[in-house]
Amino acid sequence: MRAMDLARFNFQVMVGHRFRTIMLMIALIIGVAAVNLLTGLGEGARLFVLGEFSFLGKNTLIIMPGKKETTGGMPPITGEAPRDLTLEDMRALTRLSAINRTAPLIAGMAELSYQSRLRESFVVGTTHDFFAIRKLSLLQGRPLPPGDPTFADAVCVLGQTLKRELFGPEPALGQWVRAGDRRFRVIGILEGKGVAMGLNFDEAMLIPVASAQMLFNQEGLFRVFAEVRSERELTPTRNAILSIIKERHDGEEDITLITQDALLSSFDEILRTLTLAVGGIAGISLAVAGVLIMNVMLISVSQRTAEIGLLKALGASAATVRRLFLSEALLLAIIGSLIGLLISESLLAAGRLLYNQIPLGSPMWVKIAAVGVAIVTALLFAYLPARKAAALAPVEALTHKQGP
Repeated sequence: MRAMDLARFNFQVMVGHRFRTIMLMIALIIGVAAVNLLTGLGEGARLFVLGEFSFLGKNTLIIMPGKKETTGGMPPITGEAPRDLTLEDMRALTRLSAINRTAPLIAGMAELSYQSRLRESFVVGTTHDFFAIRKLSLLQGRPLPPGDPTFADAVCVLGQTLKRELFGPEPALGQWVRAGDRRFRVIGILEGKGVAMGLNFDEAMLIPVASAQMLFNQEGLFRVFAEVRSERELTPTRNAILSIIKERHDGEEDITLITQDALLSSFDEILRTLTLAVGGIAGISLAVAGVLIMNVMLISVSQRTAEIGLLKALGASAATVRRLFLSEALLLAIIGSLIGLLISESLLAAGRLLYNQIPLGSPMWVKIAAVGVAIVTALLFAYLPARKAAALAPVEALTHKQGP
């Protein structure tokens, strides 16, 4: 039989046995849709997290107080450090010619007020260079002033959302905002930045680091960012920073240095493994679908014994009968997997509309693999029923009224 004849014959069989066809297709649709959907969710989460941590250039070192003692994984985000990281430590690093600029970071929550409006907000204490390192752009005004970081200037830069909630449509530049027991004059408004590394700059207020130290009654720095002139100088600069801090901290190497690449590789490895594991678990449903195909087709062989005997009596070879059953499984797998793929892609597209900040979607290789595995599974599990049908003797099949 020609391929077109096989397809036409199997299509008529599928239409004639609608319930069986629908049952098999549902199993395949669920299997393919589950693999593509869960992998798409995992891949979207992975890309979202990597995007959150890709805000720094590859030539920026993040210096954190406290030594990470364990190997592998992420350094501690918080914890008690043996010794504070100070502005004097940061100043000592500027002696290194390979370092282009440095910026400290102190962060905390404070109640902000303007006239009768109150707002609990995230307050970031830093310096002028932080805007360049963090790639922050201004919609209005100017950034924090350059100069001595120990000078507590009473100025601030507001995120867009915070400006709107405190001032509404009124101009904010030149106005005074109270934070805790201190007042700050607004000198700039940030462009919309969104959330990155858990911090939404649209809802934050940036003030000079010395002012933040007084506001939060805290001397130690939360982080220090050091921008190296080139990626080639990262390793020697890292070693030099460790040496300087060790010398200043009485011989104690009590800081942790990480790069953006270290952050990204750690998260990427973890999330990629989780995505593949979830996709593999969903792939088990394809094996279940294959078992269902085998069982239903074995029943089909029993029900179609007379039909098989007639085909053989008319001259159909065992190979032709075997191809009939395998091509039926192939047609079911192609239609079912494509429908499953369409359903899962529709759900992922709906997810992107609802959560546009998360790039939900599976890679092309996952789509191809899901359809390919569905087809291979269907053919493998259909082979036993097909071989059984091909082995039937024409006379016995024609006279056999009830399936074996």
